[in-house]
Amino acid sequence: MTNDDPKVEKAGPAGELEPQATPVRGPAPVEAPAPSIVDRAVDVVTRHWPLMALLSSALLLAIAHAFEKFGGLAPCHLCLKQREVYWVAGTVGLVGLVLQRTPLWPRLRMPALLLLGAIFLYGAGLAAYHAGAEWKWWPGPKTCSGGDAAAASNLEAMLKGTADIKPPACDKAAWVFLGLSMAGWNVLISLKLAAWSVLAAFRKSETPA
Repeated sequence: MTNDDPKVEKAGPAGELEPQATPVRGPAPVEAPAPSIVDRAVDVVTRHWPLMALLSSALLLAIAHAFEKFGGLAPCHLCLKQREVYWVAGTVGLVGLVLQRTPLWPRLRMPALLLLGAIFLYGAGLAAYHAGAEWKWWPGPKTCSGGDAAAASNLEAMLKGTADIKPPACDKAAWVFLGLSMAGWNVLISLKLAAWSVLAAFRKSETPA
C-alpha cells in the first residue's frame, strides 16, 4: 500500500461511533456583479424621466429668457416656436409626474414617454430648420422679417438707435459657441432628450424608487 492509496477506516469495537463520510462541497455560487455608477445613473434618470423632462424644459426656457433679458438678444419667430416645444414638453412631463403617483401609470408610462420623445424630436427638427436658415441652406419663413418680435417697451429706443436689444432675424445667428448657434445647440439637446425619452419608455420594469 502506498501513501497515495485512500485509507479506509474500519469499524471499531461495539459502542464506538461509526465513521461518517465528509460531505463534498462544490464551488461557491458566483454573485452577480454590482451595477456600475453609470448603470445606476441611467436607472435613476429613466425611472424619473417625467421629472427630468420637466426640469430640462424649465432649465432651457430659463436659459433662453436669460439670453433675452441679460444678453439683449430678442427672440425671432423660430426661436419662439422652439420655446413653445419646451412649454409643451414641460406640461407633458408635469402630467406624467402626477400620473406616476396613480395606478394608471403602468399602462400609460410607455405612451406618455414616447409622446415626450416625439415632442423633443419635433423640436430637434424645428431647430435644424432654423440652423439651416442661418447657414443659408434654405430660406427662412417670411415671419422672420424682424422688428415686430421685439418687446414693445424697446420700440422707442430702437427708433432712436439707443436700444440694447438686437433686432431678431431668423437667417442670422445672433450668438455662436464652438461653431454652433443657439439653434444648432438646440438640435443636439433636443435629440438627446428624445433619446432619453425612448430609453425611459422601453425600461424593462418599474422598480420602486
